[in-house]
Amino acid sequence: MRTGHRPSGHGFGSPDPASDSASARHAGTVWGRISSTVLAYIALTKPRVIELLLVATIPAMLLADRGHIDLVLILSTLFGGWMGAASANALNCVVDADIDKVMKRTALRPLARQAVPTSHAFVFGITLGIASFVWLWWAANLLAGFLVVLTIAFYVLVYTMVLKRRTWQNVIWGGAAGCMPVMVGWAAVTGSLSWEPLVLFLIIFFWTPPHTWALGMRYKEDYKAAGVPMLPVIASEEHVTKQIVIYTWATVVASLALVPAAGWIYAVVTLLAGAWFLFVAHQLYNSVRGGTPIKPLKLFLQSNNYLAIVCCGLAVDSVLGWQTVAQLF
Repeated sequence: MRTGHRPSGHGFGSPDPASDSASARHAGTVWGRISSTVLAYIALTKPRVIELLLVATIPAMLLADRGHIDLVLILSTLFGGWMGAASANALNCVVDADIDKVMKRTALRPLARQAVPTSHAFVFGITLGIASFVWLWWAANLLAGFLVVLTIAFYVLVYTMVLKRRTWQNVIWGGAAGCMPVMVGWAAVTGSLSWEPLVLFLIIFFWTPPHTWALGMRYKEDYKAAGVPMLPVIASEEHVTKQIVIYTWATVVASLALVPAAGWIYAVVTLLAGAWFLFVAHQLYNSVRGGTPIKPLKLFLQSNNYLAIVCCGLAVDSVLGWQTVAQLF
């Protein structure tokens, strides 16, 4: 055998570099397609929105079972709630695919860029909804399962298909769907409903308009181009910020209404967080009235912080299970 001569044979010797390169490109392309498709389906569920909803579920469950932690039930309820919220968001993307293409903020959503067939997204959303109901019925109770189905139906059929494109009050009444996770969480623990989850419902109900309108002020032109009559599109900035202040006050008052059912930790946290939230809302309103540059996204971010802080305060207060304010009197 000559030196340097590569032996030939059936499968022996060094592999062909050209063949290796082609195989790698093919494998890379297939894997790339699979991963991009998986990521597109995940994006349909709007994970960032779901995070906020689930944050509100945990303190509701801890308050319902004050002084105790049923970790299995909490995790099971969160999983069922995640599937329900993911279902609603995916179906929302199906209905809103046309306007998502127009708005810069949503132009990269899966259906807007045709990363997923609309029919597949619809089946995906329906399947998640059914799975959510069955899971919550099995893991918790029928009431929790029923409430999650009611939430999905309201968000898709009432908010997305009716209110969103027809009235500036879309956010006010459509926001009720975002309040339901606290009801689901409470029902999962107790199998019933009472005044405490109703107050939690109202906290998020009043919180939703300032949160959404602040974002709407930042992306006003997007909503206008899509024909969505958000309040910042049809009203002056002064009117919008005045409404934001009103609903921020309502949010803080509703949060304080829960104090009797909680302890001093929640009371202090809510009072301080509420003062901070109100300060930022009034600051935005005063800036508009004074004609100075405004930063509506500052209020948007602050609204997220407020809800997270209040929920964390309630969770810690409930886990410790100390005397409630009502029991002190």
